[in-house]
Amino acid sequence: MTSLKINGRLFTLDADPRMPLLWALRDLMGLTGTKYGCGAGLCGACTVHVDGEPMRACLTSIQSLEGKSVTTIEGLADDKLKDSWRRHKVPQCGFCQAGQLMSAAALVSKHPAPSDSQIDEAMAGNICRCGTYTRIRAAIKDYQGKQEAKS
Repeated sequence: MTSLKINGRLFTLDADPRMPLLWALRDLMGLTGTKYGCGAGLCGACTVHVDGEPMRACLTSIQSLEGKSVTTIEGLADDKLKDSWRRHKVPQCGFCQAGQLMSAAALVSKHPAPSDSQIDEAMAGNICRCGTYTRIRAAIKDYQGKQEAKS
């Protein structure tokens, strides 16, 4: 039995402790927002936060997460970032967007006004097959402007 804290709730799973978090989320918990992309941690579609840090759920075993807090796209509370994503029409097919949003949320939590190079570095591990990279950058910059206006 493995205990996991997902989106603020405690779950006890009867599963192989080596099971990747991605499959536990999707198959055992019904949290299907986190997507399978490559299974090798290269595309970013399965990005979640572990104690606030972006991690690839396809490579992270559930046993490695005991005592840690996991946030999935379903638990992402940053509505301003999601609104910015919609305003800039970032999603096309939508497949990569959960991972893109999770990486962007981790970025802006550390750097509320990220530079272009910080955006490039934070988002480099996320592949968008539709090529909406300029929209992603615009959405992050727009979010940054909303945060600055709030101050």
